[in-house]
Amino acid sequence: MSCCPTISRRNFLEGVATSALIVAVSNFAFISPARAQTTLTPDGALKRMMDGNRRFVAHSLTAFDQDLAIIRQNTEEKQEPFAAVLSCADSRVPVEIVFDESIGHLFVARVAGNVATPDIIASLEYGAIVVGTPVILVLGHGQCGAVKAAIAAKEVPGQISVLYAPLRAAVDRAGPNLEAAIKANARIQAKMLSDASPVLAGLIKQGRLKIVAAYYELVSGKVELLG
Repeated sequence: MSCCPTISRRNFLEGVATSALIVAVSNFAFISPARAQTTLTPDGALKRMMDGNRRFVAHSLTAFDQDLAIIRQNTEEKQEPFAAVLSCADSRVPVEIVFDESIGHLFVARVAGNVATPDIIASLEYGAIVVGTPVILVLGHGQCGAVKAAIAAKEVPGQISVLYAPLRAAVDRAGPNLEAAIKANARIQAKMLSDASPVLAGLIKQGRLKIVAAYYELVSGKVELLG
């Protein structure tokens, strides 16, 4: 008879995962925040983004005029983005242009289907804690190929089908309506960021962070905030 209690593989793995999470969260406490962070509130940061989108829709951009001056400055030592965006990798969604912002103003994470994968969550946690972005915008867009593929659920080459699983909840909620599924996915991913990350959830509770879902209309260029 063994003198030691039997530990199942599942219990062992759960223990390892819990320990890793504790260590990861603890390590964030030792990360010094960026020396120069935005002074905008979450609402102020969101307003600045939507003001920029209105300029974009009205063909009255100002960011390009700022580019040359910013490039001439020393940007190697620091970054001061006032907002983070989880966007689709689609080339028709140039995030900085859509919000009329220039170099160093937006902390952008891009992946097909704008899904909150572990790597994406980690990147946005870094943006919120270290860089100090007070708002995260999850940006879905019209005619999203990833969502369209998830609705069709057909066999595809390579690893493209790995996107189906994280998009399935939106398809189940909205059905075959593409626009409805895209908007549902943006809402679901925004909620997942709020719920799945203790780091982001803590910042939200403190009033230091807001996570919102939005939809970018390809034809008009307008960004719609989703309630």
